[in-house]
Formats: sequence, C-alpha cells, structure tokens
Amino acid sequence: MTESTEPRAERSTIRDQEERLLGGPPTLDVEEMAAAVGIPTQVLRVYWRSLGFADVPEGVKHFTQVDVDGLKAIVNLVLTDAVNLDTAQDLVRAQGHSMDRLVLWQVESLVADARHRYHLDDTSARLVVLDRLAVIGPVLRDQLGYVWRRQLAALLARMDKDVALSKDTATTDRLPLERAIGFIDIISYTSRAARLAPTELSSLMQVFESGARDVIAAHGARVVKTIGDAVLFVADDLETGAMVATGLIDVMDARGLPIRGSVVWGRVLSRSGDVFGPVVNLASRLSDLAGPASILMDDVSAALLEGMDGASMFSFEELQPVDVHGLGEVRPVRLARHATSEEAQ
Repeated sequence: MTESTEPRAERSTIRDQEERLLGGPPTLDVEEMAAAVGIPTQVLRVYWRSLGFADVPEGVKHFTQVDVDGLKAIVNLVLTDAVNLDTAQDLVRAQGHSMDRLVLWQVESLVADARHRYHLDDTSARLVVLDRLAVIGPVLRDQLGYVWRRQLAALLARMDKDVALSKDTATTDRLPLERAIGFIDIISYTSRAARLAPTELSSLMQVFESGARDVIAAHGARVVKTIGDAVLFVADDLETGAMVATGLIDVMDARGLPIRGSVVWGRVLSRSGDVFGPVVNLASRLSDLAGPASILMDDVSAALLEGMDGASMFSFEELQPVDVHGLGEVRPVRLARHATSEEAQ
C-alpha cells in the first residue's frame, strides 16, 4: 500500500475533527447502516445521493450512529404519513444542496480571515482553520438552528400575506406568487476579472456580493441566487424592488463597481429555492439591455409603479421598443431614483 503524502499530524487533526462531528469513527458499512435503520440498501443509497454524496463502496465502514439517527428521523416522517417518500427525498435534497453551499461559504470565509489576519499563504491558512474549527464549529452549528427558526418565521409571515391576498383571485391557470424580480450584474466583468490576481478577484466578488446582500436585506427583499457576476433578487412589492435596484446602483458606484440591472413585476413559481416564470426571463433580458448604472423596467411594470404612492421618488424615461428573442416586442423604461436631501449634500 502506498503511504499517503499527507502529513501525519494533518491527517490526525482531520480525523479528530471528523470524529467530533460524527460522534466517533465510522463503524457501519452500507448494508449495516441500512439494517440499523430498517430500510433496503437501495433506499439508503438514494438518500445518500440526495444529500449530495458519492456512493459508498460495499464493505467500507463509512457511517456512524449520527448517520443512523439522521436517516431514521426522515424515515419516521414517511412511516407516520407526515410526508410521502417523494417529498421526503425532496426535503433531503434541499438540505444537502443548501448545506454543501453553506459549509463551503463558511470555511472559505474563515480561510480568507486567517490568510489576511496572519499574512499566510492559502495552504497555511487552511491548516489554521482546521485547528480553529473545534471552537468555531459549535457556534456555527448553533447559529444554524437560530437562523433557520428566524427564516421560517419570516416565511410564514409572507405566506400568511400571500394567502390573504389570493383568497378572492386564486385560479388554477396562473402562477401563484406576485413578486418584484430584479437582476443586477457587473459591467465588463470578464475583461476586468482577466486582469486581476486571484486574491484581487476574490476581494472584488466579496465587495460585490456583500454589498448586494446588505442592500437587498436592508429593504426587506431577498437574494434568490448569485450567478457569477450577477445577483437575482425578489421583493414582495414593486416599490421595494425599485428601491433595491436603484439603491444597488448607488452603493456599487460608491465602491467603484459599475453595474446595470432591471426590476419587473409579475407572477412566479417558487421551487427548490428558485423562482421561475416569464417575468424572470424578462428581468434577465432587460438587464442585458441596460446601459452602465441603469435600471430598466418593462412599460407595464413602470406604469404600475407610477401609480403607487412612492412614485414621486422615481423618474421614468421611456426608451425605444426592442424585439427580444422569445418575448417579442418589449418597451423598456429607464428607472432612476431622485436623490434625497441627505444624498444631495
């Protein structure tokens, strides 16, 4: 057997962290794990893949009692008819996808912190994080539970509002949710990124994403996803969406990041943490058409906003109609927000 080139001390630290997280060393292979839960091996494999993990070879001790308890909890939901099997698999897939992104984001943030704080190279910074996780990990775990409760409470409040608004208008042939959908992206990102060193590119994206998330959250809107140099966000009303979009222009300009974007109003379907529907495509296409430091709307969304109480905060400039592939003729309207007295000073 070839001896691993990984330093023994580092392997020991990783093993200690894994055993701390998983309640001890692995003692069960696939068949033993399935037997402990009381399910067929194939069902276990489907569950494991839904979490986002590769198949475990037969005979390999990979699972612990933590794995048994986690799977039993999901199986019990199905056995008690709280959810059906397909829904349980969907819930597991959502958790796996979200946690994969979450732990990567958290660890990379800690690595960047160690790298900058102690002036380390990337490898050394990762070794520092590995040692620090024994202290930081439990805090992140507890924060996960707290934030989940807060996010669920906020979602229930939005759901209550949606139900109240749809009582008299619900139909089966329309998408269920009315939302403001916004896109923003960095202008000339590809050429800019090509000129940057890795650390500079990382800093650029940190400035962009943190700035975008702060503005979006401050107004009560929500980030749906980031797509490289772009952010898709959603707001419950059009005024909020317009405030977010125009606010992002100002904030990014102050940070030396030229952006463009769009905001439109319409019905969407929410699925797997994402939003779908023609209005999402419209927002994306309008963002592509926008010039530097510009926010575009379609004429229907602009007319709706002009009829709202907060319309006096904005200016509207009708542009020439354009033919957009898949959507037909679109009449763009450039949206801008009037500077407040504080901003004008």
